[in-house]
Amino acid sequence: MDRLDRFYRIQQLLKARRFVRTQEFLDELEVSRATFKRDLEYLRDRFRAPIVYDTEHEAYRFDDKVEDIAVWQLPGLYFTADELRALITMDQLIAGLQPGVLSELINPLRKRLTALLDSGDVGAEDVTRRIRVLSMGSRAIESAHFRTLAAALLARKRLHLEHHRRSDGDVLEREVSPQRLVHYRDNWYLDAFCHKRQALRTFSVDAIAAASVVEKPCKEVGEEALDRHFASGYGIFAGSDTQEAVLLFNPGRARWVSRETWHPQQDGKLQLDGSYLLKLPYSREPELVMDILKYGADVEVLAPESLRDAVARQHAEAAGVYSR
Repeated sequence: MDRLDRFYRIQQLLKARRFVRTQEFLDELEVSRATFKRDLEYLRDRFRAPIVYDTEHEAYRFDDKVEDIAVWQLPGLYFTADELRALITMDQLIAGLQPGVLSELINPLRKRLTALLDSGDVGAEDVTRRIRVLSMGSRAIESAHFRTLAAALLARKRLHLEHHRRSDGDVLEREVSPQRLVHYRDNWYLDAFCHKRQALRTFSVDAIAAASVVEKPCKEVGEEALDRHFASGYGIFAGSDTQEAVLLFNPGRARWVSRETWHPQQDGKLQLDGSYLLKLPYSREPELVMDILKYGADVEVLAPESLRDAVARQHAEAAGVYSR
């Protein structure tokens, strides 16, 4: 743990426990007593940290006599990458809301977010100007359709959908029992039980041409069954009937791919020659094929044969386009 991390851990411990004994600090910070004393002196002298020793409790605490002790904190913007991404994303989402009931309710939250970003020596304006969270590849959806889906989902009513099939543009009509709305890779999807197919299906919300509530109760599917179905295979269009994909990335690409999560149940191993062997479950090929194609010649599909053929066919067709 570096020095800055120790400073923040000292602050967190005092706020969480109120009274913290010396030995508790030493155990948490994994430092010597002398190092802890130096850290404490630095916090008091340089950051004016109102930390005092309480002889009655034989422990350190914040000084109750200092005003606004509840909001004292170390200066500077020291969020983790995940925390900063969450803050900026929330701020951008709220700023992008069209006028409506929800936007009025959420405005106070945005003020709190701005105050939080302003809490250090870097202002919120500088943070949002210098740091960007880009959402690429999102597809436009009809607000009215989304409200209908959400209303039926929460009221546990069925839906009648007119849904474009991307492969040929045909419009399919389905009666479904909505189970979950999922935001995945900057787009919205509806997980639902399709009464025509008598099976779970996923519908892209942007491909829905019309949606209306059907005054019938939903067929309920348990959380465990939903997770088994939708989390078992690769990507958003998963299913319970899975195969195992085996991918081999060359050494140049392995350094990057070995740090990526393709699936919670993946099995990845660096090979002696520096390549990376990745195994993961999947149920439907199209989405996995598209992601494999992004890596071009840097990856080879070893198994199954059907997936290998699908990727090879796409590469051949693409080569044909450029050889004309």
